[in-house]
Amino acid sequence: MSRREAAQQVGVNERTARDWDHGVCKSGNSRLYPDGRRVDYSTGQTTMESMASPAPTVAVLEKQIDPRFLTLADREKIADLDRAGWSLRAIGRDLGRPASTIKRELDHHRNTDGSYGAYAAQREATARRARPKPAKLAAPGRLRDYVAQGLEEQWSPEQISQRIRTDHPDDEDMRVSHETIYQALYVQARGGLKREVAAALRTGRIRRKPRRSPERRQSRFTDPMVMISERPAEIEDRAVPGHWEGDLITGAYNKSAIITLVERSTRYVLLGHLPGEHTAEAVGGVLSELIGSLPEHLRGSLTWDQGSEMASHKAFSVATGVPVFFCDPASPWQRGSNENTNGLLRQYFPKGTDLSAHGPLDLEHVAHKLNGRPRKTLGWETPAERLAMIV
Repeated sequence: MSRREAAQQVGVNERTARDWDHGVCKSGNSRLYPDGRRVDYSTGQTTMESMASPAPTVAVLEKQIDPRFLTLADREKIADLDRAGWSLRAIGRDLGRPASTIKRELDHHRNTDGSYGAYAAQREATARRARPKPAKLAAPGRLRDYVAQGLEEQWSPEQISQRIRTDHPDDEDMRVSHETIYQALYVQARGGLKREVAAALRTGRIRRKPRRSPERRQSRFTDPMVMISERPAEIEDRAVPGHWEGDLITGAYNKSAIITLVERSTRYVLLGHLPGEHTAEAVGGVLSELIGSLPEHLRGSLTWDQGSEMASHKAFSVATGVPVFFCDPASPWQRGSNENTNGLLRQYFPKGTDLSAHGPLDLEHVAHKLNGRPRKTLGWETPAERLAMIV
């Protein structure tokens, strides 16, 4: 109902109802505002009063902090349905909440006469929400000394928080979470630990490093990427041959690399020789040669991760007519066949070795070995046999 109708039903002036909505208290000829101002309308004077806990306004009461918490509208509905005699389970179903949440709410906020008031319950919950208290590591003491000593020993905050339980098993005061330690290091408003101690962190940072959510990250390349989510269904279900997954396997200190291509339906392997650097130009050139050596009906698409070696993906697509689809960040399973093949290749090209020592004939020999292996996923046929059926 409108404020006017509500004021008429309660029996107060509409202006008084508006004052209540804004947290204004009337006392004689003066009004006390939520910010501590007291305005005396008989003298026209305005004074400031200290208000330890001013009454929350309707805007504060109605503000939703998190979907987990009951809102004022939720509590009004609980009050209405409770008065109507609904069961806890029925109220919970109507609100989409567990019955235990409804029971806890009613048990905590019922009045002495057994009634439940939505606004009174919301005011109590709002008052409990803010709990200003000093930071755990702000005051000097054994706990802060222990944390500081651990940081000086280059322990991580998580190691400190777990080790302190072992060193002080019966002392509940000697407990601190790793997040509290990070807060003391990074949040200047809380402080508690000196900057030179903060420098003992392995990262060397003295403030948090913000990280963007995946959907807000900027593209790795100048040319826009076509993501794997836009890849046609015929590629996804491996029904049509000619679609490839690709990657690099790198050697010692990432100074040498080999291009690996795997056909999704037959698991046929192609290896590309990179005699020098594995820059975007070098990788694009070798990829174009590999794809160009295939029959036209086997040049369907290429799926790659977001490595910098594919910065020239648009030029590659223009030269070969093969579209490139990119996997999501940190999602190697989206190129599962290629990742599995890379693991098999490490039998011939161990990690930490110089891959530039292997020439094109060596790579052709290894590819022939893999393509001649019977594969369980192919019904124990070899990739070479399966490819021969479609060439």
